[in-house]
Amino acid sequence: MPTSSFAGSLKTPKVNVSIDMGNPLLNLSVDGFLKIGAVGATRALAEDAYHVVKKGSISRNNVEHAFKNMCKEGAYWGSIAGVYMGTEYGVECIRGTRDWKNAMIAGALTGAIVTAASNKGKDKVVVNAITGGALATASQFLHYHF
Repeated sequence: MPTSSFAGSLKTPKVNVSIDMGNPLLNLSVDGFLKIGAVGATRALAEDAYHVVKKGSISRNNVEHAFKNMCKEGAYWGSIAGVYMGTEYGVECIRGTRDWKNAMIAGALTGAIVTAASNKGKDKVVVNAITGGALATASQFLHYHF
């Protein structure tokens, strides 16, 4: 039976956290969710902090709004990253190889899944599948060539 454990280390300026869910697919999905979710939450916090500074005053309502926005954005972007990471791993297992094509397929599937789940229409599903595949492929090329 799989067990969950939590391990982390802190080395300035890098934070590395690993969670063992007992399954590589789950490990990658949770890792993607946590890392990109934290980025999404931080972006939302920075944006809300900017608006508070621009306004010149802070209130309890502003803090509550910022917290809700952080949670929403963190969960949204974390979910997308988790789906992408899990899909890429699944495609790698099915194809038996690790290359840029896995990223392209996983990006396209993630774009299509996320859009279909939000009921945006068939045309938007296709457009976001193409966009997801293109972004993931470009990311892989940049990662390995620069």
